[in-house]
Amino acid sequence: MAKVTANYEVVYIIDPAQGEEGVATLVANFKTLAEQNGSAVEVEEWGNRKLAYPINYKNDGYYVLMSFTSEPSFPRELDRKLRITDGIMRSLIVCKGE
Repeated sequence: MAKVTANYEVVYIIDPAQGEEGVATLVANFKTLAEQNGSAVEVEEWGNRKLAYPINYKNDGYYVLMSFTSEPSFPRELDRKLRITDGIMRSLIVCKGE
C-alpha cells in the first residue's frame, strides 16, 4: 500500500542581500505554503552563516530548516517553488520516513 503521509525536512539558503524584511517575508511565505499543504510544520532559522564555497560570488547565506508532514506530491511542488523564487540560493528536501 502506498504511503499516505511522510515526514520531510527542507533546508534552504536565502541571499542575505534581500534584507531583514525580505528574508522574513520568504520564511513566512514558505511556512504558510507548508501549513496549507501539510501539518506539524516547524521552522528553525539558523541565521547568517558562511558558505562552504561561494554561490554566485556570495560568501554568506541565511539558513532556514523547516520540518513538516505531508503527502508525497507536495515536496515536488515545494522544490519547484524554491527553484523559481528570487533570493533562494540553494535548497534540499529530504524524506525522513513515516
